[in-house]
Amino acid sequence: MQFVCEAPPKTWFRIETEGEAALESRAMNHAVEKYFKQAYAQAAKTYVPPKSGLYIEQNIGLKAHIQRVMPRFLTLRDGEGNGLVTAMLPPAGQDERAFRPIIVGASNSDPYPDHAEAIRALAQHYGLTLDGARCYPYRRG
Repeated sequence: MQFVCEAPPKTWFRIETEGEAALESRAMNHAVEKYFKQAYAQAAKTYVPPKSGLYIEQNIGLKAHIQRVMPRFLTLRDGEGNGLVTAMLPPAGQDERAFRPIIVGASNSDPYPDHAEAIRALAQHYGLTLDGARCYPYRRG
């Protein structure tokens, strides 16, 4: 996982691998692993290898390409490393109006009552609007 930003006493990290997504799914009892795998596969399909012609150089830049074009998957952790919130945000540079961010707590619960300040810190870090009415997909009412 890659450090993203502080939201004292909590910290946001970016989920970078399928293994990390699998751990997040198990710890938080939701399906982030499934969505991470789908996004990763879609991003990998759009990769165009460099024109060097050397087979060994074919996948240079693949990882960077995938991280640039796939949604950003993040986890909010407490001081002991426990998962608190999972977020899926638009890829870097993509207009947030064209991509619906998703933010959920354990077992797809609403994370806003307990973690609104940390979500605001993440929103400020990325320059996004992450209000619960739009980002929490299971809101009723």
